[in-house]
Amino acid sequence: MIAFDLMCANGHTFEGWFDNLESYGRQDSEHLIICPICENTKIKRILSPVAMKSSSRSGQKNPSFPIDYQKLAMEVVNYIQNEFEDTGTQFTKEALKIHYGAAEARNIRGTATREEEKILEDEGVPFIKFPEPDKKNDEN
Repeated sequence: MIAFDLMCANGHTFEGWFDNLESYGRQDSEHLIICPICENTKIKRILSPVAMKSSSRSGQKNPSFPIDYQKLAMEVVNYIQNEFEDTGTQFTKEALKIHYGAAEARNIRGTATREEEKILEDEGVPFIKFPEPDKKNDEN
């Protein structure tokens, strides 16, 4: 069994349990996954908070659960690139529209100057600064 954090088109978040990733994909494509709050069937996976234990009680690393941090970082980058709309240099403008209800709520990504970041902070718009990976060092 695998659990995913899910979000419907109306922004409700909930957890779904599936036999495997393929089972989730099939159920999603057939619109069988239903939001328990509003019954919307337009569903997508969202990032889940992750907790990891990195050492044993003796202070030595746990060799039975090695963490490939480079792979983990690339999975996060791929998720953001695939699941967030790229608004480019219009990020601040679009984030403010979403924040004030003038545009549809959705995941967006883009760039902002330091001055624009200050505006977002002053307006109470949550955002995360995430550096883009160096494409020339990407082995994929």
